[in-house]
Amino acid sequence: MPENGGTEFFHDLRSRDLSSIDLTDKLDYLLTADFDDDTVWPDSLPKEFDIDKIKEYGMDPGLGVRKLHEKGITGKGVGIAIIDQPLLVNHEEYRDQLKLYEQIHILKDDNTARMHGSAVASIAVGKNVGVAPGSDLYYIAADFYRENLYWVAEAIDRIIEINKTLPENKKIRVISISMGLSDSELKNVDLVKEAMKRAKDEGIYTIVVGTKVGGGYGLVGAGRNPLDDPNDLDSYTKGYFWRDASYTVIKYNILVPMDCRCVASSTEKNKYVFYYSGGMSWVVPYVAGMYALCCQVNPNITPGEFAKAVQRTASKVIFDDGKEYNILNPEALINRIKEINN
Repeated sequence: MPENGGTEFFHDLRSRDLSSIDLTDKLDYLLTADFDDDTVWPDSLPKEFDIDKIKEYGMDPGLGVRKLHEKGITGKGVGIAIIDQPLLVNHEEYRDQLKLYEQIHILKDDNTARMHGSAVASIAVGKNVGVAPGSDLYYIAADFYRENLYWVAEAIDRIIEINKTLPENKKIRVISISMGLSDSELKNVDLVKEAMKRAKDEGIYTIVVGTKVGGGYGLVGAGRNPLDDPNDLDSYTKGYFWRDASYTVIKYNILVPMDCRCVASSTEKNKYVFYYSGGMSWVVPYVAGMYALCCQVNPNITPGEFAKAVQRTASKVIFDDGKEYNILNPEALINRIKEINN
């Protein structure tokens, strides 16, 4: 087996047949591994490695979001648009929420469903996984290569066109694009930013990697042990990819659940995959889902008001480095949003 070096490259157990391997003494390895419903497990597993519990916790958006769902705050009546890679459209996690799927400039040999699309769709609106399971999903699969962002801009404009055909109580309010736009050398990045401005003028908030919230705070992902309850603040840790980053880089950011998520698979309509390390791509649809919840409880909310409320209602957590961080507080955020302009 590969040495311990991080799941993204070294601990990928998805669709692997492990039935002949003795993993009894490999708990630490297994707790930092990706796996899916096609992983074949051996009988010799550590007793502490509870696969069902890991999947259960991984599907939970955490931070009390499901308590909001129980109160009827699910994003109902709010449209979320996603621009990403080709999607497995009939997955049970989001097929009922999917109102439109289109492709823009997808190469024929790149037309198969990708893991990225299924993951971000389920994090945003999934019935089991999602932050906003009551929202309508409008999905544009576009040429998603960073070398040329022309087609991302075209996809934003297409979403604006679609939105103009929707009734007032069913409008798209947010676009999720799991891509950073901070590199000025990206080809046609200016076209994307101009399209985002047009969307904003139509009442559509676009969230990308690097989106800032009130007071200049950014958004970054939090980590978690796979067997720790995602609704307990004490479960959260530094995110996998920034664990070694300087504190000053993270201290003015709002943390959002990112690692140890179990999401829709891109291979079959009823299968799931667990990712130990999520990356910022998982943060963007989570925040888009939160914005949809806020739009449901206060349809007049603006991106600026949302951003300030996110920053002002964040909870304080202290990690094992002894330093204080800010983490999203969904319940406090919703309560604050309800009060604005009311």
